[in-house]
Amino acid sequence: MLGIFLNSPMSFDIALINGYAFLDSFRRETDLPDLSAFQQSLGVSFNQPELLTQALTHSSYANENPSIAPVSNERLEFLGDAVLGLVVGERLYRDYPELSEGQMTKLRAHLVKQETLAVVAKGIGLGAHLYLGKGEEGSGGSEKPANLARGLEAVIAAVYLDQGAAVAEAFVWKLLQSELQSALIVGVVTDFKSRLQEFLQGQTQSPPSYHLVETAGPDHDRTFVVEVRSEGETLAQGIGKNKKSAEAEAARLALEKLTGQQFDIDR
Repeated sequence: MLGIFLNSPMSFDIALINGYAFLDSFRRETDLPDLSAFQQSLGVSFNQPELLTQALTHSSYANENPSIAPVSNERLEFLGDAVLGLVVGERLYRDYPELSEGQMTKLRAHLVKQETLAVVAKGIGLGAHLYLGKGEEGSGGSEKPANLARGLEAVIAAVYLDQGAAVAEAFVWKLLQSELQSALIVGVVTDFKSRLQEFLQGQTQSPPSYHLVETAGPDHDRTFVVEVRSEGETLAQGIGKNKKSAEAEAARLALEKLTGQQFDIDR
């Protein structure tokens, strides 16, 4: 589906008309650092690395250095936002047929929101490669969630324009896979926990309570163990990469134990 837009002659001609003057000026005039190492960390070898440079150029830098960077990443950010939304929406629709429209909307909103994108951008070290004006850099611009999220969207657009739809989709999912898995669990937290609470209330039992009983592993790879209890009895124990997912797992297992039904959330 994404390929429809990439293969459009109109969209390609617009990219040529609006982009090549800027890209040529970068080739001739730029004194910005080489981004080869960053390309390697992204897993993308750009045919036109100037697109990546533009994607990392904040408007403050473009304003202060018009002869070097006459164009900021704002247009690429616009395109990247559209590409990201389409890729995420299509993947959720195609791979998770059991999800309702409301669930897909909730998951997509989580994956494309600024906070999520900023976390992902930090994970690939994007902030260190942003070209910022002096004032923006001095105010901690390389760590601002808005700059990180917008920069990531612009990089996604650069990959799309340079490498095509298939590579762009694979690139997005390499970045968002862990967030998706977490969101799939967190996205059903309310369902499992509310279902468990409703079931216990129907049995005239006290509402469930959740208790963190153990954490293990290094800071970057923590595992959490949570127990769900009611009437002083431990109903189940859940394990997850964060407290919310561990609570969701505990609620799911408790429901299975109490109802005799299986609730499979793994994909």
